[in-house]
Amino acid sequence: MSETEAEQSERQRYEFQKVIEELQDYSGSGTQLVSIYVPEDRQISDVVAHVTQEHSEASNIKSKQTRTAVQDALTSIKDRLRYYKTPPKNGMVLFSGAIDAGGGQTDMVTRVLESPPDPVESFRYHCDSAFLTEPLEHMLEDKGLYGLIVLDRREANVGWLKGKRVEPVKSASSLVPGKQRKGGQSAQRFARLRLEAIDNFYQEVAEMANDLMVPKRHEMDGVLVGGPSPTKDEFIDGEYLHHELGDIVLGKFDVSYTDESGLYDLVDAAQDVLAETEIMKDKAEMEEFFEQLHNGKQATYGFEATRKNLMMGAVDRLLLSEDLRQDVITYTCENGHEEREVVDRRHKTPEHECTKCGETVADGEREDVIEHLMELAEQRGSETKFISTDFEKGEQLMTAFGGVAGILRYSTGV
Repeated sequence: MSETEAEQSERQRYEFQKVIEELQDYSGSGTQLVSIYVPEDRQISDVVAHVTQEHSEASNIKSKQTRTAVQDALTSIKDRLRYYKTPPKNGMVLFSGAIDAGGGQTDMVTRVLESPPDPVESFRYHCDSAFLTEPLEHMLEDKGLYGLIVLDRREANVGWLKGKRVEPVKSASSLVPGKQRKGGQSAQRFARLRLEAIDNFYQEVAEMANDLMVPKRHEMDGVLVGGPSPTKDEFIDGEYLHHELGDIVLGKFDVSYTDESGLYDLVDAAQDVLAETEIMKDKAEMEEFFEQLHNGKQATYGFEATRKNLMMGAVDRLLLSEDLRQDVITYTCENGHEEREVVDRRHKTPEHECTKCGETVADGEREDVIEHLMELAEQRGSETKFISTDFEKGEQLMTAFGGVAGILRYSTGV
């Protein structure tokens, strides 16, 4: 994936995350919030027919308030569907319903999310007191592709870890004889045959893993191998795997089971390694930032200073905390002075007193801080990196630097 594609992906993920958090804050007084997941291969006409049928069946709801709310939501969704001939790539998700606005009042909310990060797997209609956002949340979980291998001398299973989802793919059973030899065989000959059988089985497991993983080797983040000792050690130390897979083995882990459940046990056993791998890139960015902050001059932090450096085109990489949830309000007084104030997203827009002339400004243009800074970064050719708070320096970006920092192309003195 190119840097431009990666940045677009990061922006899309953030925009989806923002909408999901907004939807999670909504609640209905009854089962009146409608969520519809539409796969890419679903005919829009089929979706419209389903919505029409649900609208008809909603007439049987006893509560007039709930009945009206559900039918209004379905009408709104049906109106939105008219703009589509076919679902967009990866499908779409529609949300609509009358949400509680306080004081006994309700507001109608309708949202359409096109082309989610992962394909919508199946059509789903859901009506409840809250919007169904869990499938979208899973799509936004940390991504990654890891090969999984579990084996002992009896059986083996290989599969994938895709994000947080374990996907078993292939399995094999061995013909390795037990340790007790049959009558009539010399101990030496039995031992030799048993070693040959073990070697053949390891080769079979390696071929199974190679066939699955080698074509994906450039997309993979690593390989995890599990099993009892000494099986997993013999397998890795014997270099049975294709050398390009062997080079990205992240570790060997003790796992009691080697059937499909063993793949899940392997992921559990490797949590520390997986967590470390997922945030290594974030750690590298923050290490460079702190090095520049203490020993160099090519670092900036805080909203206003970072924004000024972005405007100058001096920012190489914009570092934003994944936990940043703030808005920037731009105020323009009667004398034409422009100033900005950063506030929590949940707070109402406060009045602002211009620091240059003292004029009071009652309202201002409000925008999400991340979207504001990302737009400037895109215009100036700066990369945007979202930094996890799951490690010390990542947490410091949020708590000590306001969630906004940057690594500069050159020192600006700002």
